[in-house]
Amino acid sequence: MDLASVDLSRLRHVGPKRLEALDKLGLDHVLDLITYYPRRYVYRGARADLSDLDVGDEAAVLARVDSSSARRTRQGRALVELSVSDGEESIRVNFFNQSWRFRQLPVGTRAIFYGTLSEYRGRRQMVNPTVDVVEGEVDEGSRRRTSGALAIYAGSARVGLSSWEMAGFVDEALRRAGSLSDPLPDEWRQEWGLLERTAAYWGIHQPADPEVASAARRRLVFDEFVRLQLLVALRRRRLRHRESGIAHPVAMDELGPDLREGDVGLLGQFLRGHPFRLTGSQQRVLEEIAADMASSVPMHRLVQGDVGSGKTLIATAAFVMALAGGRQGALMAPTEVLAEQLYGALVRDLSPLELVDEGVLGSRRPVRVALLSARVKARDRAGILAGLARGDVDIVVGTHSLLHEEVRFARLGLVVIDEQHRFGVEQRATLRDKGRRASKEDRDPDLLVMTATPIPRTAALAVFGDLDRSTIDELPPGRHPITTRWVRDPSGEAEVWARVRAEVEAGRRAYVICPLVEESDRAEATSAVAERTRLATGELAGLSVGLLHGQLSSAEKEEALSRFRSGEISVLVATVVVEVGVDVPDATVIVIEDAWRFGLAQLHQLRGRVGRGPHPSECYVLGSAPTAEAAERLDALERLSDGFALAEVDLSLRGEGTLLGARQRGRSDLRLGNLVRDAELLELAQRAAERIADTGLSAQGEWAGEIRTLIEPDEAEFLFRS
Repeated sequence: MDLASVDLSRLRHVGPKRLEALDKLGLDHVLDLITYYPRRYVYRGARADLSDLDVGDEAAVLARVDSSSARRTRQGRALVELSVSDGEESIRVNFFNQSWRFRQLPVGTRAIFYGTLSEYRGRRQMVNPTVDVVEGEVDEGSRRRTSGALAIYAGSARVGLSSWEMAGFVDEALRRAGSLSDPLPDEWRQEWGLLERTAAYWGIHQPADPEVASAARRRLVFDEFVRLQLLVALRRRRLRHRESGIAHPVAMDELGPDLREGDVGLLGQFLRGHPFRLTGSQQRVLEEIAADMASSVPMHRLVQGDVGSGKTLIATAAFVMALAGGRQGALMAPTEVLAEQLYGALVRDLSPLELVDEGVLGSRRPVRVALLSARVKARDRAGILAGLARGDVDIVVGTHSLLHEEVRFARLGLVVIDEQHRFGVEQRATLRDKGRRASKEDRDPDLLVMTATPIPRTAALAVFGDLDRSTIDELPPGRHPITTRWVRDPSGEAEVWARVRAEVEAGRRAYVICPLVEESDRAEATSAVAERTRLATGELAGLSVGLLHGQLSSAEKEEALSRFRSGEISVLVATVVVEVGVDVPDATVIVIEDAWRFGLAQLHQLRGRVGRGPHPSECYVLGSAPTAEAAERLDALERLSDGFALAEVDLSLRGEGTLLGARQRGRSDLRLGNLVRDAELLELAQRAAERIADTGLSAQGEWAGEIRTLIEPDEAEFLFRS
């Protein structure tokens, strides 16, 4: 039976009203229903009589509604008051701001009330407990559901369904479905200690005890991870065995940290002439990249390193290796500010090098680097495009503009994508395809993607498993740690502005980051425009205070940054437009206002705008945290300076949804899996996926149908294709 094609209207008790309610939960077919997993359980052993409970006890009580009323409190809040009893004793149940409970729980209703018993004015009560209405005929399914645990389904009450009803629908669906197809061989299940799939679905919805629920969840989480990892495993195999790359003539002996005097190739000249020596970590990563580029298998490598770890130097060295073999390079950045910064760095670092001019025998010429951005005039743009197509331009730097059809290359050999989490798989594939079309041998260019947003190990395995990974885990010498302080109370802000003024008077510069450009009636947050005016006439009066935000034109942005770099502007009030790519070594203080509005990774990136020069630097995050989760973020930022440690905290706080969204395609298959809690299962699933990929098309085919059904057909096809 294809459960993905069986409409829920075929279940006995699902009429038009309930069908509409299920549709609001996003449930259309039987497969949707049985993969709508319980949020938690109330076990029969946890149910208690009212007479056995003491104030402060948390328990589930099966009781009948004896009276019900609805009114408004003096403060205007909706209040529904019930008196419920279990036949022996009664308590009061109050619901605040849940007026719909009056319609849900009329007199005579039997329900399970789950909450903490308290006391008010001498009478025992529960306030805003979880409720599940017990109704329907007492059939075999009902007896089964009451003999073990009551599954609590998130959101069901919101659409007018009780968890009791949901459990009944699932019970019927599973009974009518019978034995479910299981693509996992028996010997593999036994080897890995996994339940059979049919038992897992029954166990997740109707567990007899917590151990059964745990075993069921383990099997179903494993399945979720395998579906993701099999796509990755098959893709890695195709990249390594079916596609041809460019074997660059890399001079491996020029990678040593101590280059001898005398004649060396292009890479040796670059490394010897660069003002900064490679750290041990950079040396290791560059050797990994060089080995990839020397191979005929196309490179697909992710380089991650904390803010300021020297990724740009590594990327530039990789470009030099491509240039040494007569190939072109393309560098794509997410913002114009970052693209212009990288363009300037490449021009500066590559200017000492000369390439053999193929048009003039024995002649040499400088490296030609071009920038494609909105600031480039139409005539200049046409010249750059023509130069790329002819091979006269060696390296082009740009944003999404590089993806346009009009951008063509003569011999593209290396694609570098910076801040790669801002791009999806499709953008990677588009640039790589341009290189293949430019190659007479139909060969793929090498691909190097970089991120300064550290990725937790498990998330990297799930999201970027198709990429080899390198980590720069060492900061260059001379970098000072950044002192971070969370200023919770406005009374402490005067000290912050005094520190800013002191640093400016010492000849250094400061950033002030605001979450908004303009003031908004809908958001109570500091705007950059208003804050620039306030500071320039208040706490920072007498200092040169500039403004930078995304609504400025490219020319205005560059002018503001140029004046800030030169010191003409001492304090730059900005939005997150400076999050990446802005490198001002003399900036030593950054103040982030309404800091709770930013994500942890974003806060760490913003903090990285300082600490890039020889002076000690400080980061101040201002404002109280309105939620516990926001407080945890800011506390972690204050305590931790290691971006990788912060990434683990971020993953535990936000969950994997955002990280999996880096695929930028379709929905996440993870309904049960958690990349932090289930790291061991993820690694097991990776091994299983590799084994499935090794066994051939038959085993792959059994999983392929599930992938297309559960990860959405277009996403599965897309991931295979790309």
